[in-house]
Amino acid sequence: MTSARTVNVLGIGGSLRESSQSERALQIALGGAAEVGVRIRMLTGPELVLPFYDAGEPDRHERAATLTEAVRQADGLIVVSPGYHGALSGLVKNALDYVEDLRDDQRPYLDGRAVGLAAVAYGWQAAVTTLEQLRTITHALRGWATPLGGAINSAETKFDEGGGASDEKSVRTLRLIGRQVAEFAVTRAS
Repeated sequence: MTSARTVNVLGIGGSLRESSQSERALQIALGGAAEVGVRIRMLTGPELVLPFYDAGEPDRHERAATLTEAVRQADGLIVVSPGYHGALSGLVKNALDYVEDLRDDQRPYLDGRAVGLAAVAYGWQAAVTTLEQLRTITHALRGWATPLGGAINSAETKFDEGGGASDEKSVRTLRLIGRQVAEFAVTRAS
């Protein structure tokens, strides 16, 4: 697929642990987006360590400004969060709170953008509830959650350094999520 301009897909997620399971899942999903021919970018772990979001704070930390500008330039997003105690991580939630800074943009919040979502947690209950929370946040930010979302139980699926996983179905699901985001973004850009 091609378009008249470069289409950008941004991946946000992971945890503070280097090469975490959720970061590896995000890499796989972004790989699916790259197969469509879009430009991908990933912000994870330490890049998402930001001051708690404060709408009244006029001066943004450098990493917060980088994040909001990356979201502003993105035609689609993929968000992968670990599930902690049945909820998305504070790291990912705080990063998503910064999307509020786009409220006055010509394209406010995540308006008109596909957002692929996945949750990686130790157990099905936490994975599913985290995915549902990500969908709720995406809708509140006016994003289009892709039809397919990924709830991945890390008790059963382990991601490896080579871009694979012990469960091939999880890899296929994540790649498809990435392709859905990229295809929607390319279609919108045409």
